[in-house]
Amino acid sequence: MSSAFAPRDPDYETKVRASFARQSMMATIGARLEAIAPGECVIAMPRAESLLQQHGFAHGGAIGMIADSACGYAALSLMPAGSGVLTVEYKINFIAPAAGERFIATGNVLRSGRQLTVSQATVESLNGGERRVIAHMTSTLMTIAGRSDVVD
Repeated sequence: MSSAFAPRDPDYETKVRASFARQSMMATIGARLEAIAPGECVIAMPRAESLLQQHGFAHGGAIGMIADSACGYAALSLMPAGSGVLTVEYKINFIAPAAGERFIATGNVLRSGRQLTVSQATVESLNGGERRVIAHMTSTLMTIAGRSDVVD
């Protein structure tokens, strides 16, 4: 991961990892924070029977959760110390069925402002070594000053 952004908080990685650890929903779906850099975040989720929809693909809600969190943590990595992040809006496009052994959401900040940040995430499926883009999200997030306990 190489970033074009400089973090406002030198301890951004600790802040992001601690916040991710508090997200019980990520634990529920088996998601893991794979990588974090200024303005970038990678979250992976394994295929699980409990996350499938009626056709045997990973449910769009689960795919949306990892994309939303990847966008949010990419944004949080650039926010000042002591701040939290909250999703204001997102749009997700499902490009292909979520078939695979593992799903990887890579979030990247497009613009980081004082109050609003715009991020995007690409979600890929991994199946037998083959990677395939299955979804794309754009997201607007807000900085919540003095609320490092609040994360989307």
